[in-house]
Amino acid sequence: MKENKKRVSTKRATSQCKTLKEKQEDFIMLPTVDFCFKELMQNDNIRKNIIAALLNVPSSEVENTELMPTILRKESKDDKYGILDVRVRLKDGEQIDFEMQVEAFDCWANRSVYYLSKMYAGEIKEGEGYDCLKKCIHVSILAYDHFQDDKECYRRIVFCDAKTGKEYTDLMEMHILELSKLPPEEKNETSLLQWMRFLGGKTRKDFEEMAKKNSELEEAYDVLDKLSADEKKRLEYEIRQRAIRDYNIGMLTAERRGIEAGRKIGMEEGRAEGRTEGRAEGES
Repeated sequence: MKENKKRVSTKRATSQCKTLKEKQEDFIMLPTVDFCFKELMQNDNIRKNIIAALLNVPSSEVENTELMPTILRKESKDDKYGILDVRVRLKDGEQIDFEMQVEAFDCWANRSVYYLSKMYAGEIKEGEGYDCLKKCIHVSILAYDHFQDDKECYRRIVFCDAKTGKEYTDLMEMHILELSKLPPEEKNETSLLQWMRFLGGKTRKDFEEMAKKNSELEEAYDVLDKLSADEKKRLEYEIRQRAIRDYNIGMLTAERRGIEAGRKIGMEEGRAEGRTEGRAEGES
């Protein structure tokens, strides 16, 4: 009897070890976690191909995608720091800022305009003319619906005449990619849509299927696979993922407490108002 119990226990332990090993082998980092996205963008080919898709040009036209410092300098001691996810300078001096955001951010429009303006203003130094200013692009990659009233998953925003719609300048522009709004997959999709699907991938199988259809995505999947197999990188990824989860739980808890506190205050005010009305009726 004891031998049978021991044999069952051994089989259970073996099965658990096998399941754990399969989970470890199946693990894949998700590009929507900013740590993973930043690591992917360290690869020159991935940067170049994503930028080419975004600008709708052949990847051969995108040269020298130099990674820049992501902390925007302060102009004064009272100024606010700006910390970007990925900042790239192209051969002609144009700059592109990529921001990955998973959870809804109430002031995202304000923040993105601030970062774009700061990046643009930071180009010019004392004594230089305005002709030295180069184009700056802010790219928001969002895993939630930012624009609630339509189903557009991609839009380009520029300065234009409010009446005629004619573009005033393209020196500052914004690209907003809403991964949550991706339509059902179709044949002959644009390169940008394919990259959006890759960035929004949820499982290893998703990435494997996409890699079969596109050599650029195949290279990106190989990089993602190696990144996921790196124990040190995986630990950093999990720490970042946990920090995001803890922050979201903290925000939700604060919101619930605020609602509860507001409910209690409302009840107390209602009771106080009822007592006041009762006294008034008694006096009359």
